[in-house]
Amino acid sequence: MSLLIFIVLHWYTSLFFQSIFHHRYAAHNLFTMSRFWEKVFYIGCFITQGSSYISAYTYGLMHRLHHAHTDLPEDPHSPHNDPNPFIMMWTTRNNYFNLHIGNVGTAEKYKKNLPDWKSFDKIAHNYITRIIWIGIYVLIYFFLATAWWQWLLLPVTVLMGSLQGMAVNWWAHKFGYQNYSMKNTSKNILPVDIIFWGEAYHNNHHKHPQRPNNASRWFEWDMGFQTMRLLHHFKIITIKS
Repeated sequence: MSLLIFIVLHWYTSLFFQSIFHHRYAAHNLFTMSRFWEKVFYIGCFITQGSSYISAYTYGLMHRLHHAHTDLPEDPHSPHNDPNPFIMMWTTRNNYFNLHIGNVGTAEKYKKNLPDWKSFDKIAHNYITRIIWIGIYVLIYFFLATAWWQWLLLPVTVLMGSLQGMAVNWWAHKFGYQNYSMKNTSKNILPVDIIFWGEAYHNNHHKHPQRPNNASRWFEWDMGFQTMRLLHHFKIITIKS
């Protein structure tokens, strides 16, 4: 039970920072925050994503390219370019690192207002740090696992952030329903999203990429937007109107 609680907490906290900081702040600039709070969110990303930590700058750049070239060959993570989700994860990984190290030329318009904390990423974004995180996860499983089969969940913990990205980017272009007719295959995965912080409303998001609330219909509920409202209330962020 303790290990299950850890995995659930890891899922929601990791996805919170990916949804709110990487996606809505870095990629779409849906709200503003002070430099202090930006650094707090950077550290939060590192603590919750651990071995699957990704650069907010590179994520934001890659996601903007996804919106600009959805389902086309230039899309850095489209299920229409790969035969299965695991190959798509590998393709996404390669495209991400090529962008991160500057191997791909990208128009300056996609780089505008991206958060960038280079000195922090030198520590957080390297293989030595990832290996240390894996060691920490092994220790957590050593103390919390009560059956051999629970160790089969260790790869999920190690790859948490990547699996979350794959789940949304694969499923939301393969399965679900559409509120809006689009020139791409974006879909809403769940009618009531209590799993993906509102990221399940992918069709809504592609229709209105600069709208803070991904929910469109009466039964849809964007947990990420509601969290943003709370952060806005406490003056941690300022949601753009």
